[in-house]
Amino acid sequence: MSVVIYQEHQTRDGKKLIQATLNSEKSLNALSQPMIESLLTHLNLWQDDDSVVAILLDSVGDKAFCAGGDIVELYHAMAQQPNQSVHYVEQFFTMEYSLDYLIHTYSKPIIVWGNGFVMGGGLGLMAGASHRVVTERSRVAMPEVSIGLYPDVGATYFLNNMPDRLGLFLGLTAAQMNASDCLKVKLADHFLLHQQKQQLISAIVGATFDCDPALKISELIEIIAKESISELPQGNIESHQELLNEVLSGQTLLEVVNAIKSLRTEDKWLSKAQSSLNRGSAISACILERQLLVGQKLSLKECFELELSLSVRCGELGEFREGVRALLIEKDNKPQWIFEHVNDVDSAVIEQLFNPIWNEYNHPLKAL
Repeated sequence: MSVVIYQEHQTRDGKKLIQATLNSEKSLNALSQPMIESLLTHLNLWQDDDSVVAILLDSVGDKAFCAGGDIVELYHAMAQQPNQSVHYVEQFFTMEYSLDYLIHTYSKPIIVWGNGFVMGGGLGLMAGASHRVVTERSRVAMPEVSIGLYPDVGATYFLNNMPDRLGLFLGLTAAQMNASDCLKVKLADHFLLHQQKQQLISAIVGATFDCDPALKISELIEIIAKESISELPQGNIESHQELLNEVLSGQTLLEVVNAIKSLRTEDKWLSKAQSSLNRGSAISACILERQLLVGQKLSLKECFELELSLSVRCGELGEFREGVRALLIEKDNKPQWIFEHVNDVDSAVIEQLFNPIWNEYNHPLKAL
C-alpha cells in the first residue's frame, strides 16, 4: 500500500495539477517517516518540473487531513533507550522539519485541504502552504501539552504571529479551532465545504496558467467560496474574545495558567481547553513560554533549528515518552509528570532543554 497516493490532473493548457493524498485512514493519516520521505522526494522533483503548475495535498477519508505525527514509533524508539539521545528521534524530526520548511518556501502553489482533524504534524504541513483551505469539518489544534512535548513543526514561528497572545492560549490548552478560528489567527486562507473539493479540482483543470499560478488559484477558490460563505461556523475565539483577553493579561506564565484554571464555566469549548491544561505537562507549558519569547527574534529557519534541538532534548528527558505512554500505548490517561505545577518546574531543566546541541556549522538543518 502506498502511504501517499499521487494523481496527475492535466489542465486546459497542458500543465499538471498534482494531487498528493495521505493514505493511512486507520491512523487518521498520522504523518509517518515513509510519508515524509515520499513527500520530500516528490516535492523536490516537482519544484524543477516546469509542467507542474501546483500541488494539492489532501488525504483519504473524511475524518482527518492529518491528526499528527506518528508518535507511537517515536515512543518505541525512546523506550528502547530511555533518557538517552535517540538517533531515530533526531532523524524523524530532522526530516519532518525539512518537509515543513520546504512547504513554507516552495516556489509553486501548494493547496492543503485541511478537512477534519488537523493536529500537530498535520498543522506543520498546512501552516506553510500558499493556499490553506479549511472546511465545515475542520478541527485544528496543537495538542502537545497533553503528551509532554511542546508545539513544534514551526509553531515557534506561527504561534508568535497570532494576535492578542492567542498562540500562548492555544499552546497551553490544545484548544480546537474551527474554520472561523483558523481564518482569524491566520492559519487558513479560504473556507470551502468539504463536498466542494472536486469542484475546485475541476476548476483548476479547466483553467489556463499563462499568468501567476498562485493568483489564478486564489481567484478560482474565491469564486467557489462565494457559494459556501453562509455555512462558515461561528468562531470560538471571536465569541470568547473578551474573556480570552482577560485570562491572557497576566504578566507571568503562572498568572495566565491560574487564570485559565480558575475559570468557572459550563461552556463546552472553554471547559475542554481548561481540562487539557489541567491534565497537561507543566514542563510543556514552561517550554511554550520560553519558545514564544525566544522565537520573537528568530527567522523561520532559526525557529526550526531551535525546535530540532528542543525535540531531541525532550526525547532524552522522558516527559515526552511518558505522555505518549499514557495517551496512546497503555491508554490509562494518567501520566506521571516530572512536575505537578508550572511553579514547581526547576528552571535548570528548562535551561538544559534550550541548551543547543549543535552550532551553525554542524546543525542537521543547516542546509535549509
